[in-house]
Amino acid sequence: MECSICGTTAIYEVKYNGSALCKKHFMEYVEKRVKREIRGQIDFSKGKVKISVAISGGKDSSVTLFLMHKILSERRNLELTAFTVDEGIEGYRSSGLEKAKKLSKTLGIKHEVISYKENYGYTLDEIMKIDRKTISCSHCGPMRRQLMNRISEYNGSDYVALGINLDDYAQSILMNIAKGDVARYARMAPHSYTREGLVPRILPLRKIPEKEVVLYAILSGIDFDSSWCPYYSMAQRNSFRDIIEKLEKETPGTKFAIVKFFDETRPAIRDSYVNENMKLNSCRTCGAPTPGDMCEVCTDLGQIRKIDRDT
Repeated sequence: MECSICGTTAIYEVKYNGSALCKKHFMEYVEKRVKREIRGQIDFSKGKVKISVAISGGKDSSVTLFLMHKILSERRNLELTAFTVDEGIEGYRSSGLEKAKKLSKTLGIKHEVISYKENYGYTLDEIMKIDRKTISCSHCGPMRRQLMNRISEYNGSDYVALGINLDDYAQSILMNIAKGDVARYARMAPHSYTREGLVPRILPLRKIPEKEVVLYAILSGIDFDSSWCPYYSMAQRNSFRDIIEKLEKETPGTKFAIVKFFDETRPAIRDSYVNENMKLNSCRTCGAPTPGDMCEVCTDLGQIRKIDRDT
């Protein structure tokens, strides 16, 4: 198989557009699309920009940090920092954390750790031992999002970058459609607006398929953690992953089509579900921004403590 651009030996077949690429042109192909997303998601017109990158140590977040540094490091008006959310999952997070620290140090980027235990009083493992009826993602998702926002706001960041690839993104879109959750659909990242107390999230890899992220990481010599969260099998997302993979196999390009549908429909409904000028309240317990009196995390923690006391 020959590279469609230069005729040398190809290493990757791009089934969704019928081309084949050698190592050089594959790397350029990935970087070009990430650059396009960065230009579209970040506003550099307001002077210095500070971006916090959430890095778990896995392939997606590691490639995100690597590419953000490669593409933007020479800009004088940009500062990159990195952080890892430590959920407290035994035998899983420690490995990723070491990879995250190592990559950040290699790139010369400041890295910090923010943990569930220090902020919530429980690790995720402890929470799952207390509440055996609720799936882990129901606890973990809101907690992770809150801590990502907390550390990014504390550091004065203008954006927080997440390592979400095309597969992840297409799954999230389809999940919100299947649940009829139009409000969450309208609020999905990347965010082009700022609300007080909330740091906008950006997704540089949202149009890079998962297998291309893996290949780019290997070709770039990025040492990433390949382990899976032990609670992964509980996630409802698995069903949507299987559905999309089946559709993609039958019709290459389906994942891109789902994202294209999202990009073209969200502007038509966003103003009905997202009021950028609406002032959020401060959670009466922790002070986090929330539409009500108490944030989702503090409400959840209250229920966890009650179960803990009653058992």
